[in-house]
Amino acid sequence: MNRGAPGQQWAYIPDADSDLIAETLVAFANSEGGTLVLGMDADGRLGDIFSDEEATDALRAAERKCRPPVRTSDWQPETVSGGYVVVLRVDRSSDMHALVDGRVLVRRGTENVPISGEEIDRLLNSRPAGDFELQAIPGASRDDLDDNVIRDYMERRQARNPRHTILPTDKLLQQIGALTAEATPTVSGLLLFGKEPQLFMPQCRAVFVKFADTGPRGPEGSFGYGRREEFLGPLPQIIDRAWRVKGLERVENTEYPSSAVREALVNAVAHRDYRITGRSIEIRMYTDRMEVTSPGGLPAHITVDNLVEEHYSRNPRIVNGLYQWGYIEELGLGIDRMIEDMVKAGHPPPTFEARSHRFTVILSNTRDVRRSAQPWEENMNERQMKALEYVQRNGYITNGDYRTLCPHVGAETLRLDLVDMVNKGILLKIGDKRGTRYINK
Repeated sequence: MNRGAPGQQWAYIPDADSDLIAETLVAFANSEGGTLVLGMDADGRLGDIFSDEEATDALRAAERKCRPPVRTSDWQPETVSGGYVVVLRVDRSSDMHALVDGRVLVRRGTENVPISGEEIDRLLNSRPAGDFELQAIPGASRDDLDDNVIRDYMERRQARNPRHTILPTDKLLQQIGALTAEATPTVSGLLLFGKEPQLFMPQCRAVFVKFADTGPRGPEGSFGYGRREEFLGPLPQIIDRAWRVKGLERVENTEYPSSAVREALVNAVAHRDYRITGRSIEIRMYTDRMEVTSPGGLPAHITVDNLVEEHYSRNPRIVNGLYQWGYIEELGLGIDRMIEDMVKAGHPPPTFEARSHRFTVILSNTRDVRRSAQPWEENMNERQMKALEYVQRNGYITNGDYRTLCPHVGAETLRLDLVDMVNKGILLKIGDKRGTRYINK
């Protein structure tokens, strides 16, 4: 038997200790996975597991102590000189696992270490939800999908990709992960195409609330709201119905760039954590701002500080479905576009709040008329004046555009010019690396 040294991804348990086995299963599943050897210690000395039945009983007892159960693979019983061992593989899980006593453990070196508080929040937010999207919905059938919605999706998908082979409807639904091989709707299938997805997943709805003040006050000044509406149906219909809520569209057109509001709605629907029950997407309209909140903190390595530059999809199949439908124009550029549209309209850039289990986009309806009238010329060199004129004509400038404007100036000098304009608050940097561009602030 090939054995690795005990450490981050190798553990040895010589005896049928179901508590220690359970702790190791949870720690491996919550970390990067690992290999567990039962019946032998790290020095090769055999323990008290003497048969396949004993190993199975110990493992089953351990699995009952894990919430949810931890899946194992590559079960390999091996008879060695004088005894019996089992080698099994634990993969990194898409779920967060705990023990029945509530402890959440991760693997650090050779130890299974309990974590709590913010560490649990980070662990939960780092779990990919792709497998969750593919889970079959208990009790749902093919009849729970809306053929009219599916037909609309297929037509728009084909228009976006005219060279794609036209597949039979159910074959395509299986290919994109909306149906299982047994024709059972999956989570993503029900959310995108379901007739009444809220019957199975009550949390997948959006709620619009309008207040009469900058705080949660109603028309008479009392605590509460002036109007409340709820949006149900598959995700595309939730976006459309929220977009067309009576009065919201008019307010959007006069107070906010409509494209920025739409991006905030689409992002909330596309990226919320649908595993969180009891919470809906919330659209809150105050007199000075609009807040769009989606359940689930920022996923994986994404933070408020790197939100523009980094991209990670919690729900890749839902995101791709909305992209093929046309609700998302370019993958990964929604936040960039929202910022750009708000600033172009004279508003401050949107602000973002990330909590453990929610993410909020805040759009302000205030305008700063000085944005277009500030005498920046006193603080800029001639090259920078050219760059600002270019932005005013074209909406933005890239490093390549600037080099074309000033072909005889070094690339580093031009880069520092743009950095200086960002630092002075003249321009706003959008995107990263090859996608970087600069717009009026």
